[in-house]
Parts: sequence; C-alpha cells; structure tokens
Amino acid sequence: MIWKQVHTVEILNQKAKNTLIEQLGIEITEIGADYIKAKMPVDHRTRQPDGLLHGGASVALAESMGSFASYLLLEDHINEAVVGVEINANHLSAVLSGQVEAKASPVKLGRTIQVWNILITQGSKKVCVSRLTTMTIRKKQ
Repeated sequence: MIWKQVHTVEILNQKAKNTLIEQLGIEITEIGADYIKAKMPVDHRTRQPDGLLHGGASVALAESMGSFASYLLLEDHINEAVVGVEINANHLSAVLSGQVEAKASPVKLGRTIQVWNILITQGSKKVCVSRLTTMTIRKKQ
C-alpha cells in the first residue's frame, strides 16, 4: 500500500461536501493499494449544450481523483496541502448518458511532486485519459 493516511471511501466523500466534486455528483467508490476510483453521472450537471459529456467535467473528475490520491500521501495533513500544477486530457469517446468511472494511478511519487494517470471509462470504452501533476505545499498559518 502506498498511502500514508488511512481513510475510508465514506470519509473522502464527506470531505467533498459543499465543493465542486459534490456539485458534479462525483462519488469516490474504491481505494485500492495504489489507486483510487470514482464515478460521475452524465446528466444536466456534466453535459455540454449538445448533450455530450463536457470535456471540462471530465477534467474536473480527473483532477479531483488525482488530488484526492495525493492527499492520501500527505504525511502531515494538518500543515500540508495538495495543489494541482498541470493537467492535460485527451478526450477519446463521446458519452451521452449513464455514468463514467475514473481510476487514478501513480506515475511518480516524489516527496513534493506527484504525477498521476487518470483513465475515465464507461464500461470497456475509454472516454478520456488524463495526466495530473500535483505539488505538496505547506499551509499558510
């Protein structure tokens, strides 16, 4: 297991209350030994005007999952925070309805910089692949 903090799915979903994560209907579903998974509905909150899953919603899902994964690596969550430094996304397939699932897996786990691959799927269909770089910073007192 790579995580330095022990959290349950319920605790992480509670942390997401009153945030963009909650507004988009994102729900963490699984914390594995070296990955984290979540689902997001494809509905009025996450579609673009033509009815397709909005690319920005996919990116928000990807950044949320990579950031939560980095959060689980913090040794001192009281005095440290995680911030996104760079994200990219390749949108591979259109989605009209249902839900999508994201899985964040590590590429590089440094002391201050972490890099995550996030694969968004609907069933066996690859919807989006994203790479997120996060940084651990000291919270301002």
